[in-house]
Amino acid sequence: MRSVGVREFRDQATTLMKLGETIRIERHGKPVGFFVPVPKPKHNRREIDESLDRVGEVVERVLAQTGLNEEDLVRALVPEDQQG
Repeated sequence: MRSVGVREFRDQATTLMKLGETIRIERHGKPVGFFVPVPKPKHNRREIDESLDRVGEVVERVLAQTGLNEEDLVRALVPEDQQG
């Protein structure tokens, strides 16, 4: 997974998004967000939005149930050699 700083993402967003890969956005070396590309739509926008909402709900539930913070969750899910 590619990691970029907030400013780099802001300045090069169009170019980075064209790569079609998930990008971890960091501030001072800590993850603050992700850009996750949506494949060419097989579904309508509402279905995609609902799917993303469900993913967010699952992440929130996992954080609440495990006591992990977002950084810990990233470390648990992303292979060490790809953590940036």
